[in-house]
Amino acid sequence: MVKIETFDANTFWNKSYAHQRGKLLKRVQVPDDQIKILVNKSYLELPAPLRYEIETSGITKAELG
Repeated sequence: MVKIETFDANTFWNKSYAHQRGKLLKRVQVPDDQIKILVNKSYLELPAPLRYEIETSGITKAELG
């Protein structure tokens, strides 16, 4: 069985600033107009499909600075 590696997005989101959140959302191809709305929401307020996309994207915390 292969384990899917996930990004701990909830912890990252809670400890990051808006520009870091925006960088993450841009990496998963969220349109700029939506990024402006989403960066100020709590992680659990994001749509479930977007949270799944972030968590399984393979992005590392180091990539987001």
